[in-house]
Amino acid sequence: MNAPSNEEMGNGRRAFSALARLPDDEIDLARTAMLIAVAEYPLLDVDGELAALDSLASAASRRVGAEREPLHALNTLSEYLFDEVGFRGNREDYYDPRNSLLNDVLSRRLGIPITLSLVYVEVGKRLGVPLAGVGMPGHFLVKHQAIDDLYVDPFNGGVLLSESECARRLQEVTGDGLRWDSGYLAPVSNLEFIVRMMRNLKATYVRQQDYTRALRMINWLMALQPEVALERRDRGLIHYEMSNYGDALDDLRGYLESASAGADVAAVQETVGRLRRLIED
Repeated sequence: MNAPSNEEMGNGRRAFSALARLPDDEIDLARTAMLIAVAEYPLLDVDGELAALDSLASAASRRVGAEREPLHALNTLSEYLFDEVGFRGNREDYYDPRNSLLNDVLSRRLGIPITLSLVYVEVGKRLGVPLAGVGMPGHFLVKHQAIDDLYVDPFNGGVLLSESECARRLQEVTGDGLRWDSGYLAPVSNLEFIVRMMRNLKATYVRQQDYTRALRMINWLMALQPEVALERRDRGLIHYEMSNYGDALDDLRGYLESASAGADVAAVQETVGRLRRLIED
């Protein structure tokens, strides 16, 4: 894949800036996820890709039938998507960027928790099944809006979990460092759903040292949520890795001047000092 051009990154920023101004219920999750994918596949037929979700919903509808009893709908939808169609979590190559691009997830039937959750939610929406994403740290889930204490884990084949089982799943994913909070199971907004997808993709690019693509994700995240100072910090650190020292200094200074600068202030100040010396030299 070729690195994104400045024009492509600028177009994306404008699109996500416009998206941030929409009421949350007007944000189309699937179409917005495809907008992220268009950055990698400029000729992507977005409507054609979205039609694949329609086809999945059409086939699932025949299995769910006229009955929309919540538990029946969840079990039937999980059986169809995971047992019959074959969607599954990509354990073998979790950090493959394609796991975060909806068109690739649909074609390869492979994804990570959040993209498999998006497929689940979007197919359910087309069936009239009211589902919501649940942003549990480290492991995204889905819930039926009419059922309490029951959550779907799309990464693990659509298995149903109680709150106590979700707490155990969190411990498996994050270890003992994160204390359980039932607030982790609150439904997320459409905007936060998209933001978390983009942060996952950003983290994947940073892991691969693909700083140009990571920078694109950060710019888009800042267009969506300009108030989040941590993204400016991360952009400064990416600029530093790319030897864009002037841009890095501007961003890291801006972060230090923000009201939400955190416990990393001393480390960032040290980086700012190094940048000053590099620029002066």
